[in-house]
Amino acid sequence: MKCDKCFHGAIIHQKYSGMHLCKRHFERDVERKVKYSIRRYKMIDQGDIIAFALSGGKDSTVLLHIVHSLFKDRPDIRFIAISVDEGISGYREKTLKTAKQVCKELNILHEIASFEDQFGLTIDQMADRGERSPCTYCGVFRRLTLNRTAKELGATKLATGHCLDDEAQTVLMNLLRGDIERLVRLMSTKKPGLVPRIKPLRNVPEKETALYALSKELPILFEECPYANISLRAEIRDMLNVFEVNHPGTKYSLMKSFDILTKYLKKEIKGVDLRRCSICGEPTMGDICQTCKLLKIIGSHR
Repeated sequence: MKCDKCFHGAIIHQKYSGMHLCKRHFERDVERKVKYSIRRYKMIDQGDIIAFALSGGKDSTVLLHIVHSLFKDRPDIRFIAISVDEGISGYREKTLKTAKQVCKELNILHEIASFEDQFGLTIDQMADRGERSPCTYCGVFRRLTLNRTAKELGATKLATGHCLDDEAQTVLMNLLRGDIERLVRLMSTKKPGLVPRIKPLRNVPEKETALYALSKELPILFEECPYANISLRAEIRDMLNVFEVNHPGTKYSLMKSFDILTKYLKKEIKGVDLRRCSICGEPTMGDICQTCKLLKIIGSHR
């Protein structure tokens, strides 16, 4: 099959757009989507110090490479990378090695923050002690670790590798839970104590980030976290993938609906004031943050 934009062979057929694209035009399309998201949502400002949540997986590596290529000639924009070592035996050691390699190639400062240092336990140990899914602990503790480390490094933005699939899953998961507060927090808002998050890959499907990584021959691992398939998100992911196959464009439609909803959810934001956790002092919506609640469950002492 030929590319719809030139006479070279296509490497992808985007069912949602109907386009067949060759290597060069596919890479340009992914980069165009990233640039569009950055412009539309005003993700990057003059003088920003951007901390990248770099796991060493395909999404975060692709994000760092694309944004770095777009802004590397801007002397007012600085980059740093933060990798979180949750303590997942046989898995995280490999991705951290890749993350180090990526940062070395791009000459970017690389900081590693571990759960064991932050909370006294690895995620493997939490999984043994806890009454909940390891993903519950991991999600909460990763957010705190990334935010805390980004603040310590003086970052003005925290860029995460959440792609279209991740964002669509999160929106649907919170809708099914009826958790409007979490939907509100998905929007990029400035709150005291929190480094604003940006997600330049929010319009790029996961399969396209993987193909982009292969096309660019980026040094990444495609291994999946061993805990990934036991979470509610995994069920939502599988369901959305079935809908996407049968109805191409479902994930884009879901995010479009969310963008429309945000116009009304902004009214809710005004009433959402963050406090300081009475135990650790981190920003929270209640008296005690979710991190401290979970640490109490697993009996960890920081």
